[in-house]
Amino acid sequence: MSKPLQGKIAVVTGATRGAGRGIACMLGEAGATVYCTGRSVRGRIATAGRSETIEETAEMVTAHGGEGIAVKVDHTVESEVVALFERIAEERPHLDILVNDVWGGDALTEWSKMFWELDIEKGMTMFHRAVHGHILTSRHAFPLLAKADHGLIVEVTDGDHMGYRLNLYYDLVKTAVIRLAFGMSRELAKYPITALAVTPGFLRSEAMLDHFGVTEENWRDGVAKDPHFIASETPFYVGRAIAALAADPNVAAKAGRVFSSWDLALEYDFVDVDGRQPIWSRHLLETTGQNFVACDEAFYDKYCSDGPLETLFSDWPPGPESSGDRK
Repeated sequence: MSKPLQGKIAVVTGATRGAGRGIACMLGEAGATVYCTGRSVRGRIATAGRSETIEETAEMVTAHGGEGIAVKVDHTVESEVVALFERIAEERPHLDILVNDVWGGDALTEWSKMFWELDIEKGMTMFHRAVHGHILTSRHAFPLLAKADHGLIVEVTDGDHMGYRLNLYYDLVKTAVIRLAFGMSRELAKYPITALAVTPGFLRSEAMLDHFGVTEENWRDGVAKDPHFIASETPFYVGRAIAALAADPNVAAKAGRVFSSWDLALEYDFVDVDGRQPIWSRHLLETTGQNFVACDEAFYDKYCSDGPLETLFSDWPPGPESSGDRK
């Protein structure tokens, strides 16, 4: 099998389970060395009710053909983030890929409540983990990414649209990381680093399988509980999407935008590990009759072109020479 990411070094945060685990494994499948970070390790589980660990993920990365390295990191603690990249700097010449997938908000999301009823502390904790943690990580990864021939930062979100996500804090967090990718891409314009966002569809994660009372072997039985489950995807699908982006020599053309696993599957011609190619947007159109508008190229051309400040300050952003950054 082709190994287009052979020799590439990646960090996948939030790699304990779900999309993070799938992404780490598929980067490994493509030949990458993957530092798998998270808070749950053998003998010390950080998330109640879950048994997955980063050691398991690292072993799966290696089994898929890459090199998996487990590192316990709480990405809301700056000293731990700094220590992670200091270790990588000692062991590797640079960093090629950073995937920000820290979430930790499932237990914090109060789906049945309106904004005036929400627990403020839970909402701010969600922000601290899933937005501030991403910013901290990207900040300290930057020097190593700048040493690569071309670095890639991927923000993992939920949804490639601007429709409401039915909970104020959840919606703000998931749209914030899309905007993070956009903002970072603007500030990285003169550096060999591309920032973008990626969303899975209906994710058949470990927790979702448990919720439906099924396993990966009999997952279709979950359709009786929710017909939309038929269009679900494994966490490896979005993993293959990100691996395809990382292997694309022209990925810089996608800077600042948000992409879906299913659109990338069509573009790069890959399938899920079960041989299927679920297209979530097509399923929604067929079942609801609505064509939900994605943040596609036309959207970004219309709403995310140069703003007045970018136009007024035409010498912005500074490049490596003026800001003091060197390879």
